[in-house]
Amino acid sequence: MAKGEATRQVILEHAFEIANVVGVSGLSIGRLAEATGLSKSGLFAHFGSKEALEVAVVEEASRLFVQDVLMPALREPRGEPRVRAMFARWTRWGLRPGGCFFVGASAELDDRPGPPRDALVQAIRDWIDALATAARIAVTEGHFHRDLDPDQFAFELYGLMVGGHTFDRFLGEASTEARMQRAFERLLGAARSAPFPR
Repeated sequence: MAKGEATRQVILEHAFEIANVVGVSGLSIGRLAEATGLSKSGLFAHFGSKEALEVAVVEEASRLFVQDVLMPALREPRGEPRVRAMFARWTRWGLRPGGCFFVGASAELDDRPGPPRDALVQAIRDWIDALATAARIAVTEGHFHRDLDPDQFAFELYGLMVGGHTFDRFLGEASTEARMQRAFERLLGAARSAPFPR
């Protein structure tokens, strides 16, 4: 990796950590300069604008999510074991300081059109597609019912995770982890035994 690329990566790592706690909009060039020890002009040389920095942070979050959640889960056996691994790793991802970057950023950027929101929408759609694909493969493997609607399964699993994030991070409910696991097991049980409504 060239020196410029290595420096950019270090900047993005710091930027992601800051944005995960204070939000994408709260990430300022000044704050990032302080965290990295670089000058503001040096940071602008790498990104050109605050908006470009925000897009780069969303892309860095996506890269880390794929690295920490998706790729390890894809190494698990096809079918239900892979769905379980996706859920478990996704849950652990949300335990970092600030919680799940994507949940926080989606609330922050939902009514702010522009490239950062577009990048976030794509990242979330890619993950929902991965969940639906995993459910589809579980049907092929015979683990889930042949009439399962994979898109509905992904919708319900994503909703479970976002709801769990709210109960854990915002409401501080101590029972959240156990409740999420029970809800997940119910979702799997329904996927195994009966068709989902279409």
